[in-house]
Formats: sequence, C-alpha cells, structure tokens
Amino acid sequence: QLQACGGGLVQAGGSLRLSCIAPVRTFGRFVMGWFRQAPGKEREFVAAILWSGLITDYSDSVKGRFTISRDNDKGTVFLQMNSLEPEDTAVYYCAADFDLGKRTAGSVNYWGKGTQVTVSS
Repeated sequence: QLQACGGGLVQAGGSLRLSCIAPVRTFGRFVMGWFRQAPGKEREFVAAILWSGLITDYSDSVKGRFTISRDNDKGTVFLQMNSLEPEDTAVYYCAADFDLGKRTAGSVNYWGKGTQVTVSS
C-alpha cells in the first residue's frame, strides 16, 4: 500500500528526492515518515511529519540536510535529501502510523518496500 521511489546513486554532496505514495483514504491522518537501514545495522529513524504537515521531526544525523513534506491532496510524502554523505547510504523505507515519541522501527504499523540510496565518495 505504501510505494516508495526515487532512490539511486549520487556523489557526495549531491541531492536526491524520495517519494512515497500513501493513499489518503488509508494514511491521510497518520504520522508518516522515513527510516533507513544500512548493511549490518538496525533500521533507524530518519524523519517524520504529522498528518497536518505542520510538525516535522528529524534525526540529528540528517537535521539541516533533509526535508520531509507531504501533499495530502496527492497522497504523497517526500524526503528531499541534500548534501548527501557516504554515511547516508542505506535502503530507505517509507513508514506510516508509528509512535513519534519512540522513533523506533518496532512501533511502525505500516511499511513500504525500500528504495536504495547509494552515496559515493
């Protein structure tokens, strides 16, 4: 039900924009966000946005470089990633309906398939 796209290969310092199609009928009132998982590491929180779009939250590692937004009319959530670093290389997952206070993968109720982001040095 959640479909993420927009990943790819980019050089350090470059930008990518991820999109997640999230049908409004199902996800319009949920917290939406992005998690990522690098090889050999646990899935970690990246960014979140409330259904109103007025409140956003970011992990310290991406704050100031990534921007999350949503278009409820189109049922889409975006993650604009700027100033990418090799450490950002991971599979990125769109997520819906989770505990923003916990920021844990275990609290997520809906996952999309991941999209690979690779940042070369």
